[in-house]
Amino acid sequence: MANQLVIIGAGDPEATGGFRKVLPLQPDIRYEYFPWDSNCLQQLRKTLAHLIVAWAVPESVWALSFFEWLRGHPLHTPMLAVVAENAESGLVNLACEVADEFIFWPFRHDEFLRRVKRILGTPRQDVESVSALLARERGLAQLVGRDPAIQRVVGQIPLLAESDAPVMILGESGTGKELCARAIHHLSKRSNFPFIPVECGALPDHLVENELFGHARGAYTDARADQKGLAAIAEGGTLFLDEIDALSIAAQVKVLRFLQDGTYRPLGSEKFIQANVRLISASNRALEPLIQQERFRSDLFFRLSVLQLHLPPLRERRVDIALLANHFLTELAAAQERSPRTLTPGALRILGEHQWPGNVRELRNVIQQAVVFSSGPQILPSHIALRISNSSDSPATNFRQRRRQIIEDFERRYVEELLRKHRGNVTRAAREAGKDRRAFGRLARKYKIDRTAYL
Repeated sequence: MANQLVIIGAGDPEATGGFRKVLPLQPDIRYEYFPWDSNCLQQLRKTLAHLIVAWAVPESVWALSFFEWLRGHPLHTPMLAVVAENAESGLVNLACEVADEFIFWPFRHDEFLRRVKRILGTPRQDVESVSALLARERGLAQLVGRDPAIQRVVGQIPLLAESDAPVMILGESGTGKELCARAIHHLSKRSNFPFIPVECGALPDHLVENELFGHARGAYTDARADQKGLAAIAEGGTLFLDEIDALSIAAQVKVLRFLQDGTYRPLGSEKFIQANVRLISASNRALEPLIQQERFRSDLFFRLSVLQLHLPPLRERRVDIALLANHFLTELAAAQERSPRTLTPGALRILGEHQWPGNVRELRNVIQQAVVFSSGPQILPSHIALRISNSSDSPATNFRQRRRQIIEDFERRYVEELLRKHRGNVTRAAREAGKDRRAFGRLARKYKIDRTAYL
């Protein structure tokens, strides 16, 4: 039985010539062609296709609107998006988000056919199994989470890896920007070459050019031999510019020149060297305000952000806190040769209520500290050491509110610690606390503490 394709496109003969030449020659593939128009969605609902090819070449308002519509109305049919290499980053990012795969045009006809057959020959998996497959086989084992926001990131990384265009990764500190950059590199055709991270914030302004591009012998007093820069060390691979917003305007000019023509000149050398590296950059701040303040060059921003990846903060994916905590607990206990640990309900409650200004990195540090200071098989609330001041605390928070919060935290931890010590015996716990048994029981119920968890 032949596979049925639906191809949506603008009807440009030059752009659509690829499928018009190769598909009619395939006996196992039949296709219908729909133009981008207001009837497109109606026709899609009626057809029983095995694959939808969204041909967004040349760019059109219809293609952009279709991808935006798919955000809220995902199709059950696999989709391959075809996007021009010089397409606007907004269209490319949308294609990454909603399509199962995408390919840049122009392309070889055999490559297009290979993509089509690969998708048709692969049964579609649900989101959870796809995430597990990526985590296991594609270097994303640390990118743990079930929240839809992080699932989108997991799905976009393999698509970004297929392109060689610059990628900008945006997200708060501790959200995993370098992890994602490494995953993109390891899934790309450059995976057999170096991945070189550069901490831009740690580079003094006068050393940026020397660090990135190296120097020739005699370039300055102590330059007794030629020295390669990081761009040369990354040859064939990926150069990851972390904290790109920390570069001065003067340093930004040097990076921009490198991006524009792909060449650089080591300090003191007369020769320009052609580079073969992919650039991935990252920032924990929105760059648009810096552009308005003239602290970041707009032309550099647009060249670096052809493709973008946005990482959500941990406080916006609370469903993943317990999952990540248990993941780190297993990993760190094994690394420190400790017996397996489990988190008590009270410990999980504290983790779930925290705002996590340091994101996933902060959570990992907290769990690591808990593993070190716990001697038994359980991680208790008393083992969870959090920063007292959360990023969510407003300067307007008054004394009374802050005092109430501190008292509640103390009461919860105190009750849990006594119940653990007396193995859930409320009478003995109340006696040590110097409280009536019923009063102690009310306190436990106030914080929804189940004594049976400590038996």
